[in-house]
Amino acid sequence: MPADRSALGAFLRSRRDRLTPAQAGITPFPGPRRVPGLRKEELAVLAGLSPDHYSRLEQGRQHTVTDDVVEALARALRLDDVERAHLRDLAAPQRRTAATWEVAQRADPGLLRVMTTLDHVPVLLLGRRSEVLGCNALLRAVLGAEVDTGEVLVRWLFLDARARGRIENWSDYAAAAVGALRYEVGRHPTDRRLQGLVDELRTADPDVARWWDDHGVTDRTSVDKQIAHPVVGRLAFGIEALVSPHDPEQRLIVYTAQPGSPTAAALPVLASWGLEPSVRPIP
Repeated sequence: MPADRSALGAFLRSRRDRLTPAQAGITPFPGPRRVPGLRKEELAVLAGLSPDHYSRLEQGRQHTVTDDVVEALARALRLDDVERAHLRDLAAPQRRTAATWEVAQRADPGLLRVMTTLDHVPVLLLGRRSEVLGCNALLRAVLGAEVDTGEVLVRWLFLDARARGRIENWSDYAAAAVGALRYEVGRHPTDRRLQGLVDELRTADPDVARWWDDHGVTDRTSVDKQIAHPVVGRLAFGIEALVSPHDPEQRLIVYTAQPGSPTAAALPVLASWGLEPSVRPIP
């Protein structure tokens, strides 16, 4: 069975399991229920498909999936925009040669110039597979980590114990990161390094394995971040992402703070120190 068709079936099952007949707006089919959500036959009726056609889709035996079928399933399953795009990717995956993704990614010069003008806030330039293409000193001071070019941010997030201690809402942020990885795998199923990263993290961290098996997807969702900083106390950031017009696989991640907030007041202090000093927290 082709890997993309297996992934398609698994995603459909996961979305079907989470949707009850009441949520779907239908009367449950009679008989005992052995599934937490919709039965295959119920989803088939909602999507206007024959039960046999839907079964072939979920079992990975349907080699051609039309746009009309994808849209019908997305409506029946009440998918959001990101889930709908992910379903479309799984139904008709982009095919790129493995060699395309082995070429090192170069930081977009325009985004680097923007980053240098934003030295008053933490900024990070990420490429594919969450590879760090650049960052400023204030980002390192906030995260308490040496984030160097070529590092993989999601690997730090899960494999460095300091990340869990520093990010107060770590679970929200980390779950979204796993969802973004799944979304990227759906878009680039032939990227062996990306799949290797996923396998590494799933083996190393049970949280990754659990979230991965939930089949949730996010499109590089920017989750607000709360930082427990040992020097300046609690920091609260909104996260904005700017995508390169020349390379959609690059995005500039900007940590923003509400004007007049304690976080806004603390950032100039951290910036004046550069990297995080070993002093007592500010009261």
